[in-house]
Amino acid sequence: MNPPPVVEWTEADEPRSARWRSENGAPPPRRIVIADDRTKADDAYRAACEGTALLWRGDFHNARQLLTALARRIDRRPRKTPPADVTQAFHVHRAAQNHRARILGMLLVPLDADLAVPLHRAPDVREACARAYGPGEPATGETSEETAGATGGTAPAASLVSLRELLALIGANEWRKKGVEIPALGGDRIHPHYGVFSPARGEYVDLVAEAPLPGAELAFDIGTGTGVLASVLARRGVRRVVATDQDPRALACARENTQRLGVAGQVDVVEADLFPAGRAPLIVCNPPWVPAKPTSPVEYAVYDPGNRMLYGFLSGLADHLTPDGEGWLVLSDLAEHLGLRSHADLLDAFAKAGLTVLGRLDISPRHPRARDTSDPLHVARAAEVTSLWRLGLAGRDTVDAT
Repeated sequence: MNPPPVVEWTEADEPRSARWRSENGAPPPRRIVIADDRTKADDAYRAACEGTALLWRGDFHNARQLLTALARRIDRRPRKTPPADVTQAFHVHRAAQNHRARILGMLLVPLDADLAVPLHRAPDVREACARAYGPGEPATGETSEETAGATGGTAPAASLVSLRELLALIGANEWRKKGVEIPALGGDRIHPHYGVFSPARGEYVDLVAEAPLPGAELAFDIGTGTGVLASVLARRGVRRVVATDQDPRALACARENTQRLGVAGQVDVVEADLFPAGRAPLIVCNPPWVPAKPTSPVEYAVYDPGNRMLYGFLSGLADHLTPDGEGWLVLSDLAEHLGLRSHADLLDAFAKAGLTVLGRLDISPRHPRARDTSDPLHVARAAEVTSLWRLGLAGRDTVDAT
């Protein structure tokens, strides 16, 4: 394994170093200055915009207030008129999101070797950090300043992380403990792990719960994530479900959820890039819906560069379906409304893969953003429809998919 990145800075005229933690792969900041309760928000914002990170040494709650103040300064910048072209508006929106994330990511907090935050009034984040980063090291009694000194040729035990990321870890850990209620599971809850997409948008789950089953012997769930769709199929009476994923976090999450829901005896969670071996009469896939580049781990469940997973699923489906089987593709048409993929492109991909459309179930989104007129992508979101495409091998009876 490659050694963890190390970030270096000078503090109290002494060279310091620490591990650099960033779930989105951001490089260590080139310049770090010390900030505390006396630091003014305008000065912090100016430094962050210039690419200088601020390592917080004051009260933890004051750091959160400073982060909020930085966000306000970003938001009150004069907004340009959104481009009339919806595709260009999407790219401008993504660029603005990335700029915001970069600025807010410049406020850093320290973590001791045991993943505790050595700041006044800091919450206990060790569990949340361990679930995202792996276990910390036992506390040795050294202060963070001593631990984060010269590396001596090895990575230091202490680390730095952006406060924004740390707050995301805390929030994700609370969702993991609380869970997300799934009506299609009778109100039982799915507990998403950090970095695994939460099924908070439940309409796609409802489609899988309502579509007529072609059989109850075997199903494949491709890209299972939290295991929610595999669990729904098992609860519907499918005797064996093979749920695949290639993300270790998703695999662990799906196994935990199927165990918690009492369907682990029906669901085999296996590591695979798309399909497991063999054929099945039902194969379900809910790929990322938007063909764009993700910028953080959880975005891999939303953004699919070049439609890799979508087209990979379609191109391999015929080789894994039984002759009378069905492939259920659960897909939003948001990309079509954003001009990132056309409806004709999707139908052409079906045909090239040797597939035909047996039927389609549609549902409109229920999430608040679909009704938020201040959203720069509101027109596209308001028109969005999520569909469950029932696909079969070419030659079977078809429906009009236009």
